Amino acid sequence: MDPTENWWDDGETDDDPEFDEADIRVRPNPKANRPRTKRRPSHHDAVVGRVLGVDRGRYAVLLDEDTPEEHEVIASRARELRRQPIVTGDRARVVGDTSGAVGTLSRIVGIEPRSTLLRRSADDTDLVERVVVANADQMLIVVAAADPEPRPRLVDRYLIAALDAGIRPLLVITKTDLASPAQFLTHFEGLDLVVFESARGEMPLESIGASLVGHSTVFVGHSGVGKSTLVNALVPTALRATGHVNEVTGRGRHTSSSTVSLRYSSADGSGWVIDTPGVRSFGLGHIDPANVLRAYTDLDRIAERCPRGCTHLPDAPDCAIIEAVADGELGPTGPARLDSLQRLLATFARIHSGTDAS
Repeated sequence: MDPTENWWDDGETDDDPEFDEADIRVRPNPKANRPRTKRRPSHHDAVVGRVLGVDRGRYAVLLDEDTPEEHEVIASRARELRRQPIVTGDRARVVGDTSGAVGTLSRIVGIEPRSTLLRRSADDTDLVERVVVANADQMLIVVAAADPEPRPRLVDRYLIAALDAGIRPLLVITKTDLASPAQFLTHFEGLDLVVFESARGEMPLESIGASLVGHSTVFVGHSGVGKSTLVNALVPTALRATGHVNEVTGRGRHTSSSTVSLRYSSADGSGWVIDTPGVRSFGLGHIDPANVLRAYTDLDRIAERCPRGCTHLPDAPDCAIIEAVADGELGPTGPARLDSLQRLLATFARIHSGTDAS
């Protein structure tokens, strides 16, 4: 062979029919799936609905709310949302079969921006938040005057979580026929808190219902306080399970196992009741300690006189709150309220410093 000659040039032209692109073998795709792409469809035809509840990966979504065409569909979650929590109260963008016919399944492809987000953690040392409900503007805290005994510090935690989320708190005290709630209520003097008292057979349903009209209200409470009974009285079609208090432990039994939105209707209008499972703890590990004072509006006003960076803890120098309590400015309930505030602030201080071993 001539060394100056290209060894790959066999003298044949590119038009040789023996070498055609159609002859190239392409391995078939055994899974017959589409090639991956980062492009996602715009879903411009998606409709927006209210998530009413979640059950084993399926979401009940109300479409065409407050119109003659209002109906409910069952939807799954789109793959791109697998890491985003979808909770009761969310405004979801839905595509697919949105007729709501039996056996059909829609798909949630997006979540509209949330106005509020109520969160909790397992305990104060757990910084991982659990989303409870979205887009609620009120929290109705249900507590019993007795059986089980009321827990002021648990109510404190509800208040802090509500105000941290920008949600207005309300308080219902049930079983007032068993004990007077007067002593318990002294713990919350000075707070901007609407209180309803309820006894067996004498529920103030009209006044409670009036506060629900035009609002999305999340109901929270310790197990056994009568929360589900109250929900069933306000929304007769709810059929939420009710339980009793264990005579040995004094604890209520968890009856509501899931969070669900229920429509409240009256002659004055309608609103949404969001019933949640009863809890025995409400961790605040995810909340910024700077927001704790918001639950104590009377103490918060006095804190404006504190020096910059004041911790409000017992050893805080020149703390205006401590001085006001010592001077009797907050009355006989001042010491108890200051103690409640300082306990929470001390817990947060340990969490954020990493010294809390519990």
